[in-house]
Amino acid sequence: MNKSLSEQQLNIDILRQAPDVLRKSFVTVAVSAAVLCAPVAALAVAAEGGLGDMGAVGANADDALRFHIEQRLRERAAQADETTSLFYLGRAYRPAWDDPARVEAMLAAIESVRVHGLDPADFNPERLRRAAAGATGVEALAERDLLLTDTLVELLFQLRYGKVDPRSLYREWNFTPPPNPYERAGELAAVMQAGDLRAAIEAQAPDLPLYRALLRGLAHYQALAMLGDWPKVAGGPTLRPGARSARVPALRERLLVEPESGLDEATRASTHYDPALVEAVKGFQVRHGLEADGIIGAQTLLALNTSPAQRVAQIRANLERLRWVAADLRGDRLLVDIVGYHADLVLDGQPVWASKVIVGKPARKTPSLRDSVVNLVFNPKWVVPPTILREDVIPRAARNPGYLASQRLRVVDRSGQSVDPSTIDWAGARQSGFPYMIVQQSGADGSLGRIKFSLSNPYAIYLHDTNARSLFGRAERALSSGCVRVEKPYELARLLLDDPVAWSAEALQAALDSGRTRTIPVGREVTVLLHYSTAALDEQGRLQLRNDLYGRDEPILRALATQRSALPR
Repeated sequence: MNKSLSEQQLNIDILRQAPDVLRKSFVTVAVSAAVLCAPVAALAVAAEGGLGDMGAVGANADDALRFHIEQRLRERAAQADETTSLFYLGRAYRPAWDDPARVEAMLAAIESVRVHGLDPADFNPERLRRAAAGATGVEALAERDLLLTDTLVELLFQLRYGKVDPRSLYREWNFTPPPNPYERAGELAAVMQAGDLRAAIEAQAPDLPLYRALLRGLAHYQALAMLGDWPKVAGGPTLRPGARSARVPALRERLLVEPESGLDEATRASTHYDPALVEAVKGFQVRHGLEADGIIGAQTLLALNTSPAQRVAQIRANLERLRWVAADLRGDRLLVDIVGYHADLVLDGQPVWASKVIVGKPARKTPSLRDSVVNLVFNPKWVVPPTILREDVIPRAARNPGYLASQRLRVVDRSGQSVDPSTIDWAGARQSGFPYMIVQQSGADGSLGRIKFSLSNPYAIYLHDTNARSLFGRAERALSSGCVRVEKPYELARLLLDDPVAWSAEALQAALDSGRTRTIPVGREVTVLLHYSTAALDEQGRLQLRNDLYGRDEPILRALATQRSALPR
């Protein structure tokens, strides 16, 4: 029954290549066939006196243990994740935990998940210790082996892909899901073959600069949280450089605990918002993704008064997010940083384009999505989406008969024929249903500007130019109804068209100036990631913790505390 390593790997490779529809049947048949092929004497003893009597007829103890592992896997096949079954199939059901040192290595790795913002209690280490210490007899040893392997499967899954299923929080979530059990069985086998098991386990966490910075930040804020809270700055009128206020000493005390504040403790009682304190505030604002203007407004005050314990929680939420999306943060990608109001295009491992963006307001959030640009539309018409139609256009048309004309909006029926707006009961349109579409003709002053980047999602979310370019001058740019407005659309268009001869800057400008609506396929397909994160790296690679624009951190933290693992059962 012993198999070489290459034969074990072949089993896993065959399963990976099998069509999805056949895999479950293959596993069931393979497990059943293995049982049928067990030694006749052993099966006879099992039938008469139970598997525990196999040793009485001279059956090899190792064969008995394999038989118990195999049978137990078959009994639970309908309820359990298949990863463990496939792993044991690949090793001919040999036990995996003969070496006590490897059990201790996994227990040490479980304790270390704290540094990743995960909870060791999820893996019940005390139960593992009891099982490892007290197992006697082949049945107990088989259960012990399976328990340890099941726990390792769970541990690897949480470290690499996260504990929480993001689909339970976001209906539109479509980032790359965790791989199937057949691939994960291969990953499990590779970890188990490592000489240093603990290091192999810990290496499963995302290897990303932001993830590493978050780990350091978590340790930093956990240490601060153990010392208690820091001084709070009272609310009040906006505090501007040069002002004098009774709130300034608390502001100074708060910033003295920040790294690199540069403040002199001798001035801690001063009520003067002096230049040194202004510079310290600007540094704080940069580290928290705020406009570095030295003005203490609502957003800066919120960041100042966020406690160390709250920062710990924020970092835990962002570590979990990164585990969800790590697989997509490699290769060519157009990443829209929703909270940072920024987009970057990476091609062939190099950043080639960056732009400010405008995203959805909190009442009309830009969703987290994985998508791709399917085409570019020059001089696009705008068909008003249902939400904007219902919440914005119809009420305004009801209040102001001239509103549609002022915005160059035209009412059309389903056949495309124009409808006279004066014939419509606008006051009752929201209640009775609206059988028409409202369209804005193309043009530089249209809501979509001169270029639309069409995506494939069903939510009418896309990227586009805008006729309100002055809004990019604002620091806080959550202003749209969900779509993403791009400050530098022309450069992005040329990169995606990927034909510098046919689409030179002059050729693109001529096509736009023609006023003709044209749909052009992209020359280079690029993954688009609309990604929400309240943590980022600044231009110097330092961790930046930002205010939670859409309030999405807290649901993740609740799910981490209450949900079962996303590992399929």
